[in-house]
Amino acid sequence: MMEDLLQVGVITSTHGLNGEVKVFPTTDDIERFKNLKNVLLDTGENQIELEIENVKFFKQFAILKFKDYNHINEVEKYKSKPLLVTRENAVPLEEGEFFIADLIGINVIDENNNEIGTLTEVIQTGANDVYVVKKEGKEILLPAIKQCILNTDLKAQKMTVHIMKGLLD
Repeated sequence: MMEDLLQVGVITSTHGLNGEVKVFPTTDDIERFKNLKNVLLDTGENQIELEIENVKFFKQFAILKFKDYNHINEVEKYKSKPLLVTRENAVPLEEGEFFIADLIGINVIDENNNEIGTLTEVIQTGANDVYVVKKEGKEILLPAIKQCILNTDLKAQKMTVHIMKGLLD
């Protein structure tokens, strides 16, 4: 099931008094915020489309200013809310890149067609992502590197992996 909305960040706090918010990016490339025109704010009850007026960066955060939100009081209530983009607004992926939302729930097999389990989570470590695969309560951590992840077929909902020596011990 392809998600039509993808999370790009979470508002962590307000920034200054003029309605800016500090956003913790959940995208692997913080620069993507520069090219975003609109984001959807998920309030839990509904989604509000916000137009991004200005983007700047501070440490690992993106500081966003939304059009028509000019005061801290107007954005205060959005703390800890996720920011989403539609798939059309998402940055095009490069060959071999996938949206995390699409990988969750995919079946994982090894090159001999043995079932390894279901991908339940993607941990972003900074160096390379780590895929968490679960089967019968057991958890396997697979580094998302070429030597390990051989093929990902979203249509077939199948990921073929090479289990490196020592990984299952």
